[in-house]
Amino acid sequence: MNVALVVLDTLRKDAFDAHFDWLPGTRFENAYSTSHWTVPAHASLFAGKYPSELGVYAGAQLLDCPEPVLPESFHGDGYTTRAFSANVNISRPFDFHRGFDRFEGSWRLDALSEDVFDWDGFIAETREMGPERYAVALRDILLGDCDTVPSLKRGAFLKLRDLGMGRTTRDDGATEALQFVRETDFGDDEFLFVNLMEAHTPYAPPEEFRTVDPPELDGLRATLSSPDADPDRIRRAYDDGVRYLADRYRAIFAELREEFEYVITLADHGEALGEYGAWEHLCGLYPEVTKVPLCIWNADETGGATARREEPVSLLDVHRTVLDIADLDGDSRGRNLLVDPDDADRPEWLVEYHGLTDRHRAALSRDGFDVEPLDTELHALVAPGYYGWETPDGFRQSGETEKPRERVETLVNELNRRVVSNDAALSPAVEEQLRDLGYA
Repeated sequence: MNVALVVLDTLRKDAFDAHFDWLPGTRFENAYSTSHWTVPAHASLFAGKYPSELGVYAGAQLLDCPEPVLPESFHGDGYTTRAFSANVNISRPFDFHRGFDRFEGSWRLDALSEDVFDWDGFIAETREMGPERYAVALRDILLGDCDTVPSLKRGAFLKLRDLGMGRTTRDDGATEALQFVRETDFGDDEFLFVNLMEAHTPYAPPEEFRTVDPPELDGLRATLSSPDADPDRIRRAYDDGVRYLADRYRAIFAELREEFEYVITLADHGEALGEYGAWEHLCGLYPEVTKVPLCIWNADETGGATARREEPVSLLDVHRTVLDIADLDGDSRGRNLLVDPDDADRPEWLVEYHGLTDRHRAALSRDGFDVEPLDTELHALVAPGYYGWETPDGFRQSGETEKPRERVETLVNELNRRVVSNDAALSPAVEEQLRDLGYA
């Protein structure tokens, strides 16, 4: 049994509906994340509990939970486990390589290798030196402990990117992911995880997919004040990135369906594009951020057909479903989505918001922003025909249900929280990549 789990990072449900009509499988029309951003959402996807129970959230971003994660469960049952990540947050420095026999990444992750020269730190320290700094870098590479060829290739890549040259600078990793899938000799009993970032800022697809120039956008500052770029331009740029993602993923999916019995396609979260005055995905539990696409393709049952299911589901359900597909043991808050919906229990779900990371809190406070409205714990309730979410100004809802705030409180009180106070110590290279993506 070969199982592929593909996260299309930051893909809104409505954007998925608009541009992924070609993707076959069973589509879950009311799927929700457990969080509003990448790290805690992936933790739930991998370990089957809420982020607060795993101790993975703002200020505690290591995947160091004691629970086994999906790749460990697959590996322990004799599967070959492989991953390709284009997201710096889903990388070795944050322990997301746990259980993978092979963990590869895009050009962003190449910069994080311990054996590659720290070009980001070097460039930051030598900006005033002029061209002679490259001779200094060459000396340090040749005489230092780093791997020479990968370090030189990384330096050349950065220079070509600055000059707007080089095929490998074409996107945020989708082309590399396609190459990874095409060149991998998959056998029997494989688990593959992929994260693609083309829907994420900086919304910069190749030229032929651009209808506008990519805008400058800092989502938290834009939410607290207003965006510097024209809002319509931001929305069009996001759509440009999604159209390119759909084009690349069509090619990737065509490869995967030849090798895998199951391909599960989903997003970890969506993106706010001005709704409620919010931008990006670090500032609240708006439905545009927490509602996600989810499609399960099974070679034996769905083939090229498309089916739709309307019941509310969670990323936690994906975790349980993946375990059951491979007949693996494991605890999970979720339920198996392959069970007939008429026979399944339909529990209610939480979505969690844990405030700002230390990096964002410090930067915004330094610039004079009042961070208190965004730096608090909030929750949302997912129920049949209903979504309600806490905000700093009160409670909002879509649909109707009885006593939603009391039901949120009950679910929160049932959480078995794991409190973690120490965040990951990050290198300058990691900080630089996080800053480029708006995470620092």
